Amino acid sequence: METKILLAMVAPAILVILFTRVTYSRTIAMILTVALIAASSYKGYVETWYVVIIDAASLTVGLWYVNRYMKKYNEKQRGAV
Repeated sequence: METKILLAMVAPAILVILFTRVTYSRTIAMILTVALIAASSYKGYVETWYVVIIDAASLTVGLWYVNRYMKKYNEKQRGAV
């Protein structure tokens, strides 16, 4: 159970960051991450509600970081033109 909690703390944030770096779209990254979490929940890997809450908190932290990254990326792109 400790492994699931640890992965719930880290995996959604890392997935959002990874998908954003690949697609350069926060919306697509969030949709893909939520789809993966929903699929794992449907498959039965999520046993309790607090793991879902931890997943949501990690997703929020990942989105916060991605928003900061995209803001800096967009400012850098404007300066290069």
